[in-house]
Amino acid sequence: MKWMIYGAYGYTGELITEYAVAQGHKPVLAGRNAQAVKELADAHGLDYVVVILDEQQALQNALKEMDLVIHCAGPFEITSAPMIAACLATHTHYLDITGEISVFQHAHSRHQDAERAGIVICPGVGFDVIPTDCVAAQLKAQLPDAIDLVLGFDSSSRMSRGTARTGMRKLAEGGAVRRGGKVVKVPLAYHTRKIDFGNGEKCAMTIPWGDVATAYYTTGIPNIEVYIPASPRLIKRMKRMNWFRWLFRLKPLRNLLEKNIEQQPAGPDEKEREQAVTYVWGEAKNGKGDSKSLRVKVMNGYKLTSQGAVDMAMYVLEQRPAPGYYTPAKLCGSDLIDRYKAE
Repeated sequence: MKWMIYGAYGYTGELITEYAVAQGHKPVLAGRNAQAVKELADAHGLDYVVVILDEQQALQNALKEMDLVIHCAGPFEITSAPMIAACLATHTHYLDITGEISVFQHAHSRHQDAERAGIVICPGVGFDVIPTDCVAAQLKAQLPDAIDLVLGFDSSSRMSRGTARTGMRKLAEGGAVRRGGKVVKVPLAYHTRKIDFGNGEKCAMTIPWGDVATAYYTTGIPNIEVYIPASPRLIKRMKRMNWFRWLFRLKPLRNLLEKNIEQQPAGPDEKEREQAVTYVWGEAKNGKGDSKSLRVKVMNGYKLTSQGAVDMAMYVLEQRPAPGYYTPAKLCGSDLIDRYKAE
């Protein structure tokens, strides 16, 4: 089987490449930066392709020999649609590492197209959203009539530059939750509460995490929120930001913020990836007030992504599941999280 990592020279793409090579695989590396992709490919003795997503025919030519692609080049709200379109045209399985709600919604809307093309479309095959998706599926199994689902995670790990850029781009849009089966736009820090994610009780606030989309596709639970820890001071700042978050749509401000992000380290170093574990928590409730909760400690999010993306790619190539759109838990089962638990 031939498969590709697109955006392989980015921070997370390189981690995925390194893990794949360590497992004895030989993916084809690809991206738009000829020098960067060549240097990485040469370092690992791999083949490579230089191709731009905007050039659909060239992209299809690059994919026509590929059985699968792991798409790692963000921002995914811009890059995922052309890659999915090319995969549908070339009958190439599509995986990515996004956490963006709009990308999950678009991928889900291509379910029938994927069935006709005979391919799997499964975005979110990393920390976004493997562990939280598996927790959601396990809670649904424990409480089949659940109508409310709350998920969250706590990590001390720094963000990569790509994650920071995506977060900055999304500030203008505010938050998002699911109500009555529909994704609803809400203010930043819309709801707050105290949660013990597994590392002691902390103040927490809602965020527009990918599970607002995917957990519904996995469980059918109609009301979903996702939380992360936040100090009272940060919560106040986020609430105040609702009054002027429209400023983040202005290109000069976004360019300035992106320059600041580019001056930061690419992401957590190896020591931090080994030490900064993540606590994942979930709670489901039914209409009678019954509830079930679950806490799991997993490896650092970037380490999990590097392994999860390759593991799921191999699952698709070797097991050949029925074509269509999937979430991670729907594709590989809710026990997938067991591979990534931390001690």
